[in-house]
Amino acid sequence: MKTTLAHLKRGESAVITDVSSSDIPLKLLEMGCLPGNTVVLVQVAPFQDPMYLNINGSHLAIRKETASLILIEKVAHE
Repeated sequence: MKTTLAHLKRGESAVITDVSSSDIPLKLLEMGCLPGNTVVLVQVAPFQDPMYLNINGSHLAIRKETASLILIEKVAHE
């Protein structure tokens, strides 16, 4: 099973591995949502949408539908 950004829980970290879907807005890519970048789920709004993320120091809010298109690899807590 592939893990997506939509599967992150609050406070978890991950590294983006793939954003090749054509349904991902170009604006997200321009704002740093690229393979190799670290992402942390900061907060989730009521009803679980949107998700508030920290991607390499930039704060973004994205819809869960879009987050489900971004593949990640979770980072183990030390």
